[in-house]
Amino acid sequence: MKIGVPKEIKVLEYRVGMVPAGVGELVHAGHEVLVETGAGLGIGMTDEDYKAAGATVLATPEEIFAAADMIVKVKEPQLHECAMLKKGQVLFTYLHLAADPAQAEALVKSGATAIAYETVTAKDGSLPLLTPMSEVAGRLSIQAGAFALQKANGGRGVLLGGVPGVPPAKVLVVGGGVAGTHAAEMAVGMGADVTVLDRSVPRLRQLDTIFSGRVHTVYSTKDAMDRLVPEADLVIGAVLIAGAAAPKLVTREHVKAMRPGAVLVDISIDQGGCFETSRPTTHAEPTYLVDDVVHYCVTNMPGAVPRTSTFALTNVTLPFAKALANHGWRDALRRDPHLAMGLNVHNGHVNYEAVAKELGYQYLSAEDALKAG
Repeated sequence: MKIGVPKEIKVLEYRVGMVPAGVGELVHAGHEVLVETGAGLGIGMTDEDYKAAGATVLATPEEIFAAADMIVKVKEPQLHECAMLKKGQVLFTYLHLAADPAQAEALVKSGATAIAYETVTAKDGSLPLLTPMSEVAGRLSIQAGAFALQKANGGRGVLLGGVPGVPPAKVLVVGGGVAGTHAAEMAVGMGADVTVLDRSVPRLRQLDTIFSGRVHTVYSTKDAMDRLVPEADLVIGAVLIAGAAAPKLVTREHVKAMRPGAVLVDISIDQGGCFETSRPTTHAEPTYLVDDVVHYCVTNMPGAVPRTSTFALTNVTLPFAKALANHGWRDALRRDPHLAMGLNVHNGHVNYEAVAKELGYQYLSAEDALKAG
């Protein structure tokens, strides 16, 4: 199989879909890997590094898309990249389609087979290809929030950890999953007063054990949100419903009730955001104000630390990319029902139920798509 690795083109996105070590694995397995020139420069990998691993380096994305049987990326394809996809071609990347109807329409129109990292599952029901970026984003959310809290950046002028005689900042983490847990870990490490909200009592028990009582755990209700959001200096939104749009848990009324200079960081923005006042931003212009509250809603947060993020991501995507290359996408999905959960679009149909429901498409299951031959 010919596997194409184009350069990422989202604003200030420096990650890359495959590192030279991954190229070497695929070449050793008998495949051809085509890498766009400069694709790895953001993580310190040169064209020569890729050539040494056995890749063929091509000059333009058009050459990559025209020649490859499978495209391996990091971020969702931009619309002009979607236009280069063709029927029978496989796209393996993050998609987050529920929050991006234009991309969904373009992928449906392309006829390509799009397999989303974020909906591939594991035996325990977790999301193994989303987990490493959730870990990175969770940790980054506290760094970003601490920076935004500085007065020069529009914040209240509050130090997360406080100092002797001055209380620490109050950090509220909405969602106790992977991203929320890593956010809480960073906030606790910086000395903040941390509260985690979640609707799972077993998960709250786990968090209480993990942090040895150093975080406040609260069962998530409207009353709890009404009480805790206005008191917080920094609110982290870390809510996920796999493949679906995030619920809007922090309302406009909550934002109005917050103190001027408080900060909201929406990790869920890839899935549409969990704050009513959220809108996507970029690393070039990461924040904006609503009712004097700072909003940080960057849709590719891990792109700020591309070397760490790329290696963390490709460590988990490579085995699936190899399976797709070795067996072809149909046999790979038949062999692995967890990888089959990643099928979002194929041959003009939407194959992930939450996406179809959110965007109004007729749903064709992955199982039926495979039976269709």
